[in-house]
Amino acid sequence: MNRHVIVREIDRADQAVIDELGQAGVATVHEAIGRVGYVGPHIRPIQQGTKIGGSAVTVLSHPGDNIMIHAAVEVCRPGDVLVVVNTAPSTHGMFGDLIATSLLARGVRGLVMDAGVRDTMDLRAMGFPVWTQHVSCQGTVKNTPGSVNVPVVLGGITVQPGDVICADDDGVVVVERADAAWALEKTNERLSKEAATRARLHAGELGLDFYGLRDKLVDMGVEYVDRLD
Repeated sequence: MNRHVIVREIDRADQAVIDELGQAGVATVHEAIGRVGYVGPHIRPIQQGTKIGGSAVTVLSHPGDNIMIHAAVEVCRPGDVLVVVNTAPSTHGMFGDLIATSLLARGVRGLVMDAGVRDTMDLRAMGFPVWTQHVSCQGTVKNTPGSVNVPVVLGGITVQPGDVICADDDGVVVVERADAAWALEKTNERLSKEAATRARLHAGELGLDFYGLRDKLVDMGVEYVDRLD
């Protein structure tokens, strides 16, 4: 028989580090840490122009059953992000504005889920950000046990409770909790490098030249000609 648990206490990264990673932008963090942790293009935002960073509170649910999402609300803390994964594919609308109201009251910053959400207009209006695989009005039941704050797999990425979730218009990236400070250091290095590169591009330099791509094109056999006869 499978064991179903609700783990009340988890370790979290330093909140200041989480906040900075969240505001740095998913693409920058993803590049800075070695292009790992991206959960894939199928997890998309229902809103635009929102950046968040938070500690993962994980939920493992049965498809079409949202009882464990309700159970997870109790263990959430300010600054958390709820990460919901199903044991099999699901297109059900497992989350809506009522659960979001509870999460907002507890200071939760958003939801990442591999199933569907409903009440999307209300969610956007109330300012609760969601990244999800589907939008669906299909209802759910509350009959099947699952677990809260156990390791889950989202888009091939293992999410441990307390890992850092970074999410914006570009998608969702997971940073391992133990690597959060290192990830921020690498992210800040990349931001500085990008700022310097942006200044050079703004001044009229070509990336083709300062990246050394012109010679690379020649080495690849690409010819420069003035016209095609």
